[in-house]
Amino acid sequence: MLELEQLCAGYGETQVLHGLSVQAAPGRVLALLGRNGAGKSTTLKTVMGLLPVRAGQVRFRGAPMPRQPHDIARAGIAYVPETRDIFPSLSVRENLELTARRFRGDWTLERVLTLFPRLGERLDNGGTQLSGGEQQMLAMARALLMNPRLLILDEPTEGLAPIIVQQLHDSLQALKRAGLSMLIVEQNFGFATALADDVAVVGRGQVVWTGSAAAIRADTGVQHQWLGV
Repeated sequence: MLELEQLCAGYGETQVLHGLSVQAAPGRVLALLGRNGAGKSTTLKTVMGLLPVRAGQVRFRGAPMPRQPHDIARAGIAYVPETRDIFPSLSVRENLELTARRFRGDWTLERVLTLFPRLGERLDNGGTQLSGGEQQMLAMARALLMNPRLLILDEPTEGLAPIIVQQLHDSLQALKRAGLSMLIVEQNFGFATALADDVAVVGRGQVVWTGSAAAIRADTGVQHQWLGV
């Protein structure tokens, strides 16, 4: 579904990705793991057109990826950044309705509120009145209302309490069972490998290991060398 081939990208004069190659298969969950600074979030930003491709290829569903973020969204990719980026001055309802009006499909306002019932209790609250976990749920619900073919999540559990992490895990498992393709960057090794089908480990701007979630859980050498687990 998503293919990155010899991808090079970075910030200003600093190159972060040095020929990164990986594939995310349809109907599966791919987790990108690695230490801080390995290039995981840079990979996602490059896929989403937030950073230019210096070299290499990005293909989605067999075709070259558009390079403008709005065209990438129209192509069927929804992105939940680490910063969540909800509209803080708008209510939960307004955040969701802005997206629901622009996209039509199986994911409706009613369906996302079924997946995230806490949001249904907070519809009239502003974005600044939400907890970190509620903001993450809102960002994910808004992404689903785009009715994406691929959902990309950057550090979805960062800074969240364990009970909220479990709730997010349950929601993502429900999306996985529904057949939604996902690409996740996550520092929480247990969370990521419990959810993912496939894992790619990033080190020094390249993919240094690929395999199943079960395989990396069993490979303590890879965990120690590249993840610090």
